Amino acid sequence: MKRWKIRLITLTAYCIATFVYNTLRLKIVNEEAIEDERAKSGRGVLLASWHGRSFIPIVRFANRRYWAMISTSRDGELQNDLFGRLGYQTVRGSTSARGAVVAALTMSKELRKGGVLALTPDGPRGPLRHVHGGVIFLAEKSGCKVIPAGISAWPRVTCKTWDSYIIPVPFAKGAMVFGEPIEVPSKLNEEERDAWCVKLADTINSLEIEAERLVRPSTQPSTVRSGAQI
Repeated sequence: MKRWKIRLITLTAYCIATFVYNTLRLKIVNEEAIEDERAKSGRGVLLASWHGRSFIPIVRFANRRYWAMISTSRDGELQNDLFGRLGYQTVRGSTSARGAVVAALTMSKELRKGGVLALTPDGPRGPLRHVHGGVIFLAEKSGCKVIPAGISAWPRVTCKTWDSYIIPVPFAKGAMVFGEPIEVPSKLNEEERDAWCVKLADTINSLEIEAERLVRPSTQPSTVRSGAQI
């Protein structure tokens, strides 16, 4: 794709996203955990939420110089330009085990220096609500904690994509619920790493249920597990 087309597409997306975000009635819970952990540990953190719920946090974290991990695919060129407009620092890779290894040296160094990496552990292509080992690998190598977050908005448009991506309508209610920092042990074996992936997925799902209740108080309690939809 030609550069001017990329710039035009990302400028349009930037304008729409910032407009919608600025109209939201947003409820945020425990966001202070990010800076509290950075101050206490002297290191950075990894922020983890599902790919299909990334609309709100992408704009929320704009211009903080947070890091974003961008796919090496062709679509990644568009994402990289958009995230640049929003004031992110970017590294090309993914949360799949292979992609994480490629970006691990750069990100581990930046995390230890106090950087914040915002990522979607089921991205860029799923499976839905499945945590890839890359996020656990990065937490191991950097010694930094993972802060999970549940995101919701209502009313919203749900796209017919693998991740059922949600886009809030203007003036919708939005919610971001951050959990407590999760410390991942170092030197895990494959079985232990898989168990931590499941634990993180279940934690994000639980936080997302709480975010749903904040925007839709009549929502009935339910159990959501890895691979399930809300």
